[in-house]
Amino acid sequence: MYRLSKLRFGFPIGLLLMLFLDGSISQIFSTHLFRPSAIMVSHLVVLWLIAAVLFEDQYDIPIARWAAAAGAIFDLYYTGIFGVYVFIFPLAVYLTRLMVAYISPNFLSGLLIYFIDITMVEALGYLASRMVHLTSMAGSTFLVTTLGPTLALNLALFVVLYFPIRWVYNWLK
Repeated sequence: MYRLSKLRFGFPIGLLLMLFLDGSISQIFSTHLFRPSAIMVSHLVVLWLIAAVLFEDQYDIPIARWAAAAGAIFDLYYTGIFGVYVFIFPLAVYLTRLMVAYISPNFLSGLLIYFIDITMVEALGYLASRMVHLTSMAGSTFLVTTLGPTLALNLALFVVLYFPIRWVYNWLK
């Protein structure tokens, strides 16, 4: 069914759009997002991937493969460490699929799932940066200055973008 739907082309286009919007938001609002007291990282790519799992219904979208491809682009374009997000993005998709099997997907459960996924993405990204000595930030400092503000930003983006993204997925079906 996926082969015949508009999702076949719409999903990757939306994923690339979110990938570049992440960088654009970070660039345009850098003075507001990246301060010494609080670092907020936008994760629109993760939002698009999680929304795909929540809204896929009977379509078998190869989300994990697209997540790995988006992770490779994200690694090469943004982080400079190849392999971190190639692993983390498909892991977020897998974790979401596990949770969706037990929780009926709706706005509130999607918000909870997204909260867990963003926490996992940020924590694993931080641990990878610590392992290769890209950061020397203490774990408690990471929780207060990066994870908390990042969760606040991304949950606000989820609340604002959930219904428009759901409309796009319904239109693409």
